[in-house]
Amino acid sequence: MKEKYAKYFKKGKTTEEAIKRLEDIISVLRSDEGCPWDRAQTHKSIRSCLLEEAYEAADAIDKEDFDNLEEELGDILLQVIFHASLANDEHRFDLRSIANRECDKMLRRHPHVFLNKNTESVDKALEKWENVKRNERGTSTHTETLKNVPDALPALIRSYKIQKKAAEVGFDWKDVRDAFSKIKEETSELLEIYQSGEATRIKEEVGDLLFAVVNVARFLGVNPEEALNLTSSKFIDRFAFIEESSSVHGKRLEEMSLEEMDKLWEKAKLKQNL
Repeated sequence: MKEKYAKYFKKGKTTEEAIKRLEDIISVLRSDEGCPWDRAQTHKSIRSCLLEEAYEAADAIDKEDFDNLEEELGDILLQVIFHASLANDEHRFDLRSIANRECDKMLRRHPHVFLNKNTESVDKALEKWENVKRNERGTSTHTETLKNVPDALPALIRSYKIQKKAAEVGFDWKDVRDAFSKIKEETSELLEIYQSGEATRIKEEVGDLLFAVVNVARFLGVNPEEALNLTSSKFIDRFAFIEESSSVHGKRLEEMSLEEMDKLWEKAKLKQNL
């Protein structure tokens, strides 16, 4: 251990000390004496890291793995401080200004708490939150509200949010059966375009079909991202059953016919439903 860095091996006794310790460690890593990789990074180069860490934290929440959640939240904090360090070097902002800006935002968006303006329900609180957000962003049209839904969101979540905001001004089906009919319509159009072999049009029609399915999910109060992840996990479990069963019979999956695998798939479905 280098003597001048010994202090960084001591845990912070307070929250402030712990955060300052992490901030200082990143400063060392990004200094001329630090790590070449850390020095080379930019906001864009570590963008994917921020997304990955957020998803890993979400996965820990889903699994109720709180030890892992503590670690993953630390990784997210690292990303925040790293971006703050980059921005500070560029004379744009720093960790202090990030925290103060967020504090100011929370005060503005909770007038029912901090300004003694009573709110009778959760819905009213959310309505005030959205109104403050629109005022902050200077949004003057509903189209701008839709455009403000981040492109970087997972596609299912983004489409869900866009549909929800459009529905708030009355642009919505009257009944879920209309949304189901839209799925049938888009499926027919996709089949028709598929037969034409036009790659660009096929991609567009696949998107239309997915958008229609998300609309039904919204009507039914189902988060489409969670629903698809649930099905993906279910698929893995059933596929594992097929592979294990084939192994018991001394066969590799590559040696099995689709019909044989399909029979095992049906057995896996029955087993899951028991």
